[in-house]
Amino acid sequence: MLERQPEVEFTHDDRDPGLEGSTQVFGKALAFATRLYSTISDCWTLTKPEVNFLIALATFTGFYLGHAHQPGPFPLSNLVCTLVGTLLVASGTGTLNQYIERRFDAQMRRTAHRPLAAGRLKASIGLALGITSIGMGSVFLVIWVNLLASTLAMFTVVTYLLLYTPLKRKSPACMLVGAIPGAMPPLIGWAGASGHLSSEAWLLYGILFLWQFPHFMAIAWMYRDDYQRAGYRILPSADRRCAFVNWMTVLPLLALIPLTLFSAFSGHAHAIYALGVLFAGSVFLYHASVLALQKSNQNARRLLLASIAYLPVVFALLITGSK
Repeated sequence: MLERQPEVEFTHDDRDPGLEGSTQVFGKALAFATRLYSTISDCWTLTKPEVNFLIALATFTGFYLGHAHQPGPFPLSNLVCTLVGTLLVASGTGTLNQYIERRFDAQMRRTAHRPLAAGRLKASIGLALGITSIGMGSVFLVIWVNLLASTLAMFTVVTYLLLYTPLKRKSPACMLVGAIPGAMPPLIGWAGASGHLSSEAWLLYGILFLWQFPHFMAIAWMYRDDYQRAGYRILPSADRRCAFVNWMTVLPLLALIPLTLFSAFSGHAHAIYALGVLFAGSVFLYHASVLALQKSNQNARRLLLASIAYLPVVFALLITGSK
């Protein structure tokens, strides 16, 4: 009979030191790659890519319409430079806003998961990223686009960070102040294409300016408890809150609809544009009226979705419907 062979036990000293060293190196490399990916992901989140999409759309619309009456072929390279510079400045502004408000964001359910508020990213990294992005964007616009576009972008930074951001903790008037820099992207795009601003550029500014009020009112109502918990005075006291939301939601829309129709009445757009913006404005106004009549998070969310859908529709109609 064959005898059973004794099992061989390997001690720590019997292991292949080369294999163990390789395992440790691989583990460290994997941990480093994971941390690096997490840091890059958090930095990307700081730039607010979902907001930058609308900023890019508004900038593109301003650029396209600003070049519509200019001679020569469409300057694609100039468009790309305008978008890149604008998005760099916007990304830096959003990052610095989160740096300034990180302690307050940590008190809100809506923003507590943000990288700086949650402590996943050092505050110094956010500060450096914001300043670098704004600096690169403004210089990029000066060199590759023009001085006017860069000046408008820096005006946006100053008014947003130095006026709107601190005012959020003091008065509901912050909505009005915040809408001023918030409507700048079409002007930057127009300036990038033509080097100057015309009355049509200010028409685009007015559309985006008025659009912000019902959009932000929907957000303010949905997260009113969060804002109050963190000490933000986005909405007035409870006894005046409903009336304030009603006025700031419906009244701007009553001005926005005829403003979007102005291009059609002045002969600068086709009839299909007029019908399109009238329909889009009516849907927007309907959801705003529903929230005004019945305050609920569900109605506010529907208004928010309507506002997000409205802007690309109107910009697309402006581009395709312009003569």
